[in-house]
Amino acid sequence: MLAIYLGLLFAGVALFVLSYVAPFRVAALMRLRYPQHWQVVIESAKGKTGPLHVWMRMQYVLRSPALPALQDRDIDRWRGIWRYSQWLGWLCWLAALAMRLRWG
Repeated sequence: MLAIYLGLLFAGVALFVLSYVAPFRVAALMRLRYPQHWQVVIESAKGKTGPLHVWMRMQYVLRSPALPALQDRDIDRWRGIWRYSQWLGWLCWLAALAMRLRWG
């Protein structure tokens, strides 16, 4: 039981790390393969944006239907990882919490 509990905790951490890394991978792939689309993300009407604004705009891009329209399998895969890994991470942690409450 302890191994399952620890496995759920570590799986949750790994999934949360993946949800953090995935937007950076999508951004790197966009910069490399679709520089014209990447310019839309990093530039606003006022010119270049700061890192926080780029991060916020990437969140909108990841939620938009624009990325699937590119039909890039790598970008779609990382977008899927971003979309589902956080939910699966919470599921693992809640399952570990349920096990903990059952033991206590």
